[in-house]
Amino acid sequence: MKLSKRNKTLLTIIGISIVMFVAILNLGSIFKVLKSGFALAQPVLVGCAIAFILNVFLKFFEDRVFRRLQGPQHKIWNKIHRPVCIVLTLLVVLGIILVVIRLILPELVETINTLADNIPSYIKQIQTWIEQAMGALNISEATFADVEIDWNKLSSMVVDFLKNGSAQVLTTTVTITSSIFSTVVNFFMSVIFGIYILGQKEKLGRQLKQILFAYLPNAKAARTLEIGRLSNRIFSAFVSGQLTEAVIIGVLCFFGMTIFRMPYAPMVAVLVGFTALIPIFGAFIGTAIGAFLILMVSPIKAFWFVIFIIVLQQVEGNLIYPRVVGTSVGLPGIWVLAAIIIGGGAFGMIGMLISVPIASVLYCLIRESVGKRLKRKSMSPDVLKEIGQNGGKQNESDASVS
Repeated sequence: MKLSKRNKTLLTIIGISIVMFVAILNLGSIFKVLKSGFALAQPVLVGCAIAFILNVFLKFFEDRVFRRLQGPQHKIWNKIHRPVCIVLTLLVVLGIILVVIRLILPELVETINTLADNIPSYIKQIQTWIEQAMGALNISEATFADVEIDWNKLSSMVVDFLKNGSAQVLTTTVTITSSIFSTVVNFFMSVIFGIYILGQKEKLGRQLKQILFAYLPNAKAARTLEIGRLSNRIFSAFVSGQLTEAVIIGVLCFFGMTIFRMPYAPMVAVLVGFTALIPIFGAFIGTAIGAFLILMVSPIKAFWFVIFIIVLQQVEGNLIYPRVVGTSVGLPGIWVLAAIIIGGGAFGMIGMLISVPIASVLYCLIRESVGKRLKRKSMSPDVLKEIGQNGGKQNESDASVS
């Protein structure tokens, strides 16, 4: 039996609806499968992400720093330009990492030492607060006079824990050590994989294009390449914009803290700049960590630091971000927030970082599809606005008649 075009469309809609309904009912299982697949492919995916980020610096060296050396007359440079630019890229990134560690590590050690030195005073302050609270609640010290501690029982519990829990502690230590070793190995494998991608990105692009046109119709293959170019443009704009914005925020935070004579200016500025890579929530994370560190030195300065960061975030949100990132990402604020929540809940920190450009790509594709369908129906934004106004007036007239 040959189905008509209308029946095929109806069956397709019914099938898609059933699949979506089953998927909604089993979101937990779907996320578990996605997490398992992501864990297996994590070294490859992280390598692709590293290559994509490093490509921003690589293109800077190739297209700007050494642009004059491009051409057929520079035969030697054409052969060695890619390895040279990759080495320079790795040196720049490694230098940035070392500078960040150099700024954070000494300040962090000093903070830990200050915290350790001030613990006795903190304990005394807590005791004072408890005494004041007891006085305010009219609780006498005699209330706790009869409280006794069974030191023999407490010591036996400690001995039992040492006897029975030593094996568990050893197992946990081995597990943590192996996990750290596995993470380090996977990271270095990802870096090596990313370097290979950078070295052969044109060749990989040609191979991918050949595969698409070999197994897909020409129209669909061309459409896939178009979506890939759109994704590359949005991801590149997002990465370069976020990196530039993070540097600007970190520098402004450093100068502001230096002017107002706040402690730990280099370390806190680096933390604020680093957490600024995470849209929306990064500001709260950096502010919380910085305020806690400054609180160990001066609560008043910690308060003024929070006020300073709030003002700085307003400047960043209204002046810096629109000019640096601009409308290249093209995603409204409400969808940015939704993308971060969903991506963070599904894949953690990495999900929060990649969810915004992915949502931007989907937003652009859906907007393009909606525009084409409305154009086929000869419905412009003005026509839709007029329909909305007429609909509202018609509802008002119906209400008045009733």
